[in-house]
Amino acid sequence: MWLNVAEGILIPFLGTALGAACVFFLRGEMNPRLKKALGGFAAGIMTSASFFSLLLPSMEQSSSMGKFAFVPAVIGFLCGMLFLLALDLLVPHMHLDKSEEGTGTKGLRRTTKLILAVTLHNLPEGMAVGIVYAGWLYGNETISLAGALALAVGIALQNFPEGAVVSLPLRAEGMAKGKTFLYGVMSGITEPIGALLIIFFAGIFLPIMPYLLSFAAGAMIYVVVEELIPEMAEGKHYNVSTVCFAVGFALMMALDVGLG
Repeated sequence: MWLNVAEGILIPFLGTALGAACVFFLRGEMNPRLKKALGGFAAGIMTSASFFSLLLPSMEQSSSMGKFAFVPAVIGFLCGMLFLLALDLLVPHMHLDKSEEGTGTKGLRRTTKLILAVTLHNLPEGMAVGIVYAGWLYGNETISLAGALALAVGIALQNFPEGAVVSLPLRAEGMAKGKTFLYGVMSGITEPIGALLIIFFAGIFLPIMPYLLSFAAGAMIYVVVEELIPEMAEGKHYNVSTVCFAVGFALMMALDVGLG
């Protein structure tokens, strides 16, 4: 049982590490078209996971409330959005001011902000995995091991471009490949930490599980709306980002519904 939990916690972290490893195969900045494609794919994965893996189970667990079964989902969702909004006011955004782009000191300052931003927004994803696995551990009937695994795999898929987005710009600024890979990997460290904390305190949080599930959904949707969608729309328009969003959404839906 705990081996299954360990696997679920580490799978998203592995996605970040594989993305960071792109620094060994690609040169310089990521191609804009590829970057938008990966961003759209990640946004689709997160949007689908927020509904099928988090909001839907939240409402199912509140079914005893009848017509008001939506209340925990609504409250948790809005709290998750507000939580990320508050964090955004304290740390740099992932989409950075164009005036800070370039080489040398300004470029390194820009990429440092990027690392902080990616590390921050990995936190709700780790929480989401931890919440779902905690529900499975404590025998929640609306959460299956396969469904929890599907969420972990989905988040790992969308973590891949994040790892690359951290490591490749650092390499373009002249940093050694090994060091940029390490920074990319470490940007995902908040995910297993967040998941473990949630699982460790699951006994306390179990009565409010519907609120926690929807809280994680709100946090993830905030990342999509505030960070990923603006990145997709920035600069030259590519339809590939929209297509990849649809593919990511459909893939995560199939994983969650098919395995759950």
